[in-house]
Amino acid sequence: MRLQKNTLFALYSVLESAANPGRQFSAGGVARKYGISPHHLAKVLRTLGRAGLVESVRGVGGGYRFRGNAKRLTLMDVVRLFENVVAPAPRAGARRPAVERGVATILAEIDAMAGATLQSISIDTMVKLIERQQRRAPPGP
Repeated sequence: MRLQKNTLFALYSVLESAANPGRQFSAGGVARKYGISPHHLAKVLRTLGRAGLVESVRGVGGGYRFRGNAKRLTLMDVVRLFENVVAPAPRAGARRPAVERGVATILAEIDAMAGATLQSISIDTMVKLIERQQRRAPPGP
């Protein structure tokens, strides 16, 4: 499964904000951290806001704050906001060769496993995984 940039940006934003749920974060700060366009990220944050996952905080020092339930919200819940996760319809027309059918079957199974995995991992679990990885990582330059 290959995710679009919008989806990745949304995951970065949700995971960053869920790691510090009471604290506000700026779109500019997330954009700088991940080397992405603040304008593009703002569009993603609007979608996350409409879905109730982040809220916009106005005024001096404004930004965004996580609003979701990190224990119930899954990676797939975020992915679904930006991706069409419905399996493509089988190719119509002439009878497909056996090799094509076989490959299509395997690819569909891979997509199903990826979807099941994304559905089984909560944002809270992912935040904890990232924190463990950060503690194990050697200090950077």
